[in-house]
Amino acid sequence: MIERTFVEQGIRNIELDKYLKSELGRAGFTKSEIVKTPLVTRIVVNVTSPGLAIGKGGQTIRQLTEEIKIRFKIDNPQLEIREIPTPNLDAQVVVDQMASMISRGFSWRSVVYRSLRNIMMAGAQGAEIIIKGVIAGKGQRKRKQRLAQGYMKKVGDQINLVGFGKASARTKIGNIGLKVRIVRPEIQFPDKIDVREYLATKKEVEEKTKKEPKEKKEKIKESEKKEEKPTEKKKEVKKAEKKEEEKKTEKKSEKKPAIKKEIK
Repeated sequence: MIERTFVEQGIRNIELDKYLKSELGRAGFTKSEIVKTPLVTRIVVNVTSPGLAIGKGGQTIRQLTEEIKIRFKIDNPQLEIREIPTPNLDAQVVVDQMASMISRGFSWRSVVYRSLRNIMMAGAQGAEIIIKGVIAGKGQRKRKQRLAQGYMKKVGDQINLVGFGKASARTKIGNIGLKVRIVRPEIQFPDKIDVREYLATKKEVEEKTKKEPKEKKEKIKESEKKEEKPTEKKKEVKKAEKKEEEKKTEKKSEKKPAIKKEIK
């Protein structure tokens, strides 16, 4: 069954992510992408600190490739380490940092407010942090706290454009769940696009595309004319040289031959 193969691949990808998370947690692992080619299976690993993921002389990455080959039965795997340029705009990185700080004993309020401030300072359009669990103290009920700032989408297909990450922090009181949503600065939603500006820019682009071939044709014609001019000049010079040669030959023929005196 085709469905079974897809399900098996999905389960294997989840297990691979869990394994890489346990091995590369210190390196700031967020997610992995599997790209299959006819020769190799390329696994792209996104981390915040690639130096820890590679190790001294590539030792850790070699061990990981061998372990993945044996455990997950992947033919000829090749790990590619990719650095996350702005960690404060990656939802999974932010939520993992928050979970580790809360589990170490930091106050959830200071952690959440600081993370939200860092996200917005990094240039995000909007951010939302949801924390749920026994956050009031020992013996208190579980409750939910939501902090948000900026522009956020919660419904429709546009949710796929919003970065999402979740994690759980283990404390002495109990587990605390965390969810983070981030709208990156380069994302443009359909409802934010001005139709008039879009149509105006479209017309400008069309006009430019129409003008470009005309300008190219004119340039080609000018270059052809420039090429033709020197050839015409050369022809004229050759004609003039031929005429001079003809004149010289005519003059020589017109001259009478000298009469030799007879010696008695």
